[in-house]
Amino acid sequence: MTPLSAPRGTNDILPPESAEWIRLEADCRDIAQRFGYGEIRTPMFEATELFVRGVGETTDIVEKEMYTFTDKGNRSMTLRPELTAGVVRAILEHNLLAQGPQRLFYIGPFFRYERPQAGRYRQANQFGVECFGVAGAEADVEVIAIAADLIARYRIEVVLQINSVGDTACRSAYRQALIDHFRPHLDRLSGDSARRLERNPLRILDSKAEKDSELIASAPTFIDLLCEPCREHFAAVRRYLEAAGIPYIVAPRLVRGLDYYTRTVFEFTSSALGAQSTVCGGGRYDDLVEQLGGPPTPGVGFGLGLERFLITARAVAGEHDRARSGAQAIALGEAARLRLFPIVGALRTLGTQPTFADWQDRKLTAHFKAADRNRARWALILGDEELAAGQIVVRDLLTRQDRRLPLPALPAEVAKLLVEAMR
Repeated sequence: MTPLSAPRGTNDILPPESAEWIRLEADCRDIAQRFGYGEIRTPMFEATELFVRGVGETTDIVEKEMYTFTDKGNRSMTLRPELTAGVVRAILEHNLLAQGPQRLFYIGPFFRYERPQAGRYRQANQFGVECFGVAGAEADVEVIAIAADLIARYRIEVVLQINSVGDTACRSAYRQALIDHFRPHLDRLSGDSARRLERNPLRILDSKAEKDSELIASAPTFIDLLCEPCREHFAAVRRYLEAAGIPYIVAPRLVRGLDYYTRTVFEFTSSALGAQSTVCGGGRYDDLVEQLGGPPTPGVGFGLGLERFLITARAVAGEHDRARSGAQAIALGEAARLRLFPIVGALRTLGTQPTFADWQDRKLTAHFKAADRNRARWALILGDEELAAGQIVVRDLLTRQDRRLPLPALPAEVAKLLVEAMR
């Protein structure tokens, strides 16, 4: 029988790595909630039309990367390739805009059929925030600050790049400027870029094809052709970033890979993995709600890929510098196991950190190896010698120093002593 394995482009998250995910997701929730954002959870699949209308027909996502299927009711459904469109659908379906501006965040999987590589999977996970109903530049910088706070918490050195891609009032002029720039060199463009020239020339700026790079570098910039309201908005974004103490650079050719962006776009990039890579990206999408059938509503937000973020965080911290926490309970012999078992139960009730236990008959060195795998900070050692002395040994697994504590009769009393000793 052929062994079963996870589908290509997916992965299993196993202990102790799953503890890193738990911490990161908790940090995402903590920071978003500090900014007054509430969590929203939307379905993992939606009507295909939602993504075609919201993301854009000419994007790589819609043209090449969506997992689309026909259900038993003969409806076209798609596993969500991004989460913003689903959030807008939920806002409209539940009439949330009637309550005023909506500040929402999400954590969850999305699905894209693309070539798997380090940190990029066909099922990946994303943390994102969405602010709907606030037109001012304050909202742009507010969502940027959320991402900046999370990145700073993991000590990742980044560069914030910002740009403006204008709005419908000034985009037609820029669109024509791009066509005029690229059309004389049509034969030098990649196949995808040549096909997009007339339909959506802005997508050419997001091309990663080597043969497009020289022409993109010499292309006109949007900033030069912004209408006055967009120019004023971009200037306000810069003022608020400076007021918030968030450093940035203007990247005049920065665009995002989705059609719904207007005005502000931004990316945090890091060289922690060698080549400059995007840690987080987002921007403003003031037309998206209206495109999906709602009233004109400004919006701004970002998406942060959790897999890529964790790889970057590990590169910064070092694979072997993950923080230790909790205790490994080590019983040497049947009598010690019987005595230690209820103590561990009491410790799990009273303590705030994990207590690991392996109740097998093993040598002390094997128990210590288990403690290292679990990244435990402390070892609680009980054997025949300790039982005879009425003591339990607490070993600091960082300093390798031992302390001997008394062993009262009641497990809860022992647990209290241990909690105090492991602070």
